[in-house]
Amino acid sequence: MIFKLAWRNIWRNKRRTAITLGMIFIAVVLSTLMMSIKEGVYENMIKSTAGDFSGYAQVHLDGYWDDKTLDYAFEMNDSFMDAIADIKEIDGALPRIESFAMVAADEVTKGSMVIGIDPEQERIHTHLDERVVEGSYLVDKDNGILVGKGLADYLEVAVDDTLVLLGAGYQGMTAVGKYPIRGIVKFGSPELSKRLIFLPMNEAHVFFGTYGLITSVVLKTGNSAKGVKGASKLAKSLNTDYEVMNWMELNPELVNMIKTDRTEGYVFMFILYMVILFGIFGTMLMMLAERRREFGVLVAVGMKRSKLALMVWIEIIIMAVLGSLVGIVGAFPTCYYLHANPIQYSEEMAKMAEEYGMEAVLKASLAPEIFIQQAIVVALIASLAAIYPLFKLQRLNAVEEMRS
Repeated sequence: MIFKLAWRNIWRNKRRTAITLGMIFIAVVLSTLMMSIKEGVYENMIKSTAGDFSGYAQVHLDGYWDDKTLDYAFEMNDSFMDAIADIKEIDGALPRIESFAMVAADEVTKGSMVIGIDPEQERIHTHLDERVVEGSYLVDKDNGILVGKGLADYLEVAVDDTLVLLGAGYQGMTAVGKYPIRGIVKFGSPELSKRLIFLPMNEAHVFFGTYGLITSVVLKTGNSAKGVKGASKLAKSLNTDYEVMNWMELNPELVNMIKTDRTEGYVFMFILYMVILFGIFGTMLMMLAERRREFGVLVAVGMKRSKLALMVWIEIIIMAVLGSLVGIVGAFPTCYYLHANPIQYSEEMAKMAEEYGMEAVLKASLAPEIFIQQAIVVALIASLAAIYPLFKLQRLNAVEEMRS
């Protein structure tokens, strides 16, 4: 009965209700869009920096990540592979040999990361072949290389040109080789494209002298959350000779940058929520002033003050929930469009994004929790604002209110 009265009371003054719903609608749309775009940018940064290259988790020998030398190379034995296969979150394991070398083309040189890969496994799990923008992809017994787009531009080389690589091999031996460029690859993170060279695994073993050995195993998972969970499970299965690291441990700078930017977003969200709070509170005060005589009559004919306060509280909650739902429905089409059609940054903005190692696109996220969060927060804000009428109506004087 109380709920039915509250519902009818909402629509008795349609103008007041429309103003309240409109205010909540605008605030929810703005906050949802803001969080959706921010989370979409974060997801894109994580995917382009971690998911597309280093993976959401990796396994090395203990101490490799701090030193990153080929002396920490190890063999992928059966027990190691069985431990990985037992983790359901892990879809695949990609062996790699990673080290640094000086790369020379004519008179231009640059230090770069040289990575030995299994071309077929990378094609299946990381879709590296889809990142080839010029030339062709590698095959298993190829003796050529793939070069990052940014690195190729710096060295002023193209497909079919030859690069000379000089570095340190396994156990102090000299690593030197001369390789034709088979293709140019481009990553979402411009920073990766400026420093990567890919060698087929057989050539990498010859170049580094690591026959049968690798330096790291990239664990492929469906998303970053599965990467963290899978890494945690695998760390418990393997012995202490290995270190299992998730994407947050592999990319601490990225994590810190996201945390800082997210904190800034919470400040703006707080401002929007305060707008909603005072808007609801203002509407509530107007409603109490307009209905003083009505409340006095209800108490005079025998309605308990507690039930009257509950009815008003329900009215405010209903308006808050309705406004939130309408706001979420209103925000979703825009979020979906920005998710399906990311906005390309202008040239100036793209340069700024590249300085942070970000892909120059603005893409929204469709994570359900972003939309659900807004409805929950607004409902809590409305509940907070509704505390005032609960106390106000408990001390209501029927005679004074009817005379008003």
